[in-house]
Amino acid sequence: MSARVLVVDDVMPNVKLLAAKLTREYFDVLTAYDGMEALEIIRKESPDIILLDVMMPGMDGFEVCQRIRSNPDTMHIPVVMVTALSDVSDRVRGLEAGADDFLTKPVNDTALFARVRSLVRLKMMMDEWRLRESTSGQLGVLPDVSFSEADSTAGARVLMVEDSPIDREKMTEVVTREHGFPDATAVGAEALELACTKEFDLVVVSLTLLNEDGLRLCSQFRSHERTRQVPIVLVVDEGDMNRVAKGLELGANDYIIKPIDRNELRARIRTQIRRKRYQDRLRANYEQSLNLALTDPLTGTFNRRYVSAHLPRHLSKARENGKPLACLMFDIDHFKRVNDTFGHDVGDQVLYEVSRRASRNLRSFDLVARFGGEEFLVIMPDCDTDQAVVVAERLRQRIGEEPITVSNLDHPITVTVSVGVAISSAADGAEGLIRRSDEAMYQAKRTGRNRVCVDGRDA
Repeated sequence: MSARVLVVDDVMPNVKLLAAKLTREYFDVLTAYDGMEALEIIRKESPDIILLDVMMPGMDGFEVCQRIRSNPDTMHIPVVMVTALSDVSDRVRGLEAGADDFLTKPVNDTALFARVRSLVRLKMMMDEWRLRESTSGQLGVLPDVSFSEADSTAGARVLMVEDSPIDREKMTEVVTREHGFPDATAVGAEALELACTKEFDLVVVSLTLLNEDGLRLCSQFRSHERTRQVPIVLVVDEGDMNRVAKGLELGANDYIIKPIDRNELRARIRTQIRRKRYQDRLRANYEQSLNLALTDPLTGTFNRRYVSAHLPRHLSKARENGKPLACLMFDIDHFKRVNDTFGHDVGDQVLYEVSRRASRNLRSFDLVARFGGEEFLVIMPDCDTDQAVVVAERLRQRIGEEPITVSNLDHPITVTVSVGVAISSAADGAEGLIRRSDEAMYQAKRTGRNRVCVDGRDA
């Protein structure tokens, strides 16, 4: 996953070292040597993540972070403070200033890269929600949803998975003081059962469980629909950064190192709960306001009206960031025959199931739309030709290889799709990109159907 990283430090060797490490991992690196220069670069370049030194002359990192968080245009950019300060009080101050993490020099490369990738994934997801909110606002159907680092976390529901009595007591004290008594268990199966029967704002998972694999438990939380969006904070032993990196890769949101400091735990819990509540408000407001105006009532996917408003903004963002955007158009082969043979009720069930399979095999921030009749459009940000072809082939196989069970018929129906792939160019407008993907789809139909074609070439 590529990203634009801003490194801010007043010591040139520190900047060059971090920049070299990030460049080797294929990140696009920007640099600044003081707070004011950093704020100006952030305003002009809008980086995906900021690595910020604390001890700088003039404006220190804490003040820079507070300014980033106080600006509505920049407050969603992840900030990681990288500093020689190692006291818990410094970490807490950084978290309360709005930092997402606090890495101590010399920086552990495993922790650095895992944290950067994790926060970039989070930002991409939040950018997509904010972009959808902006698009909906343009259409006059969605009021603005504000976010503040000072938003209340009262009444939050927290699930703790910890088998150490001492650590559980510390965590219980912190959670109880602000949110009420948490649910706690030392057994992974019990934690999953609780999470699937109750609504939680946060899950705290220890990676030091004696009889459980905490990482496997994290993966199980992320694989269940009900718990997929719930923030996860890991509790780890000092020096266990390889497992931390794996946990972040699996979808954990944050971590705290033992011995647990109550103030640091409180700050990390507050940050994760505020973000979840903000995202929940965005999602609920969006779903309520747009359901009828911008979605297809049959399939639940977006409709053509939404694509017309949304795609130009995606293209503009792709040009600004210098990243590709993929557009897939796919059509159900011989769909008229399904309607004529079995009736439109069966045809509607087929359309619904095809859209469901497409949505389940894409990233959370990709967009699926029913473009018309039996045609569907997929928009995938930050996706090049090779990646798009892999996704297109996966969609084709997932739809065509498993028969679709429909009501009122004693046998399932098998349908296939033809897929066209087009990648955005600097000169593309929304209509041009859609037209190229449409032409590629018709090439797939002309050359035998049930296949993928890229801009007129067989994939």
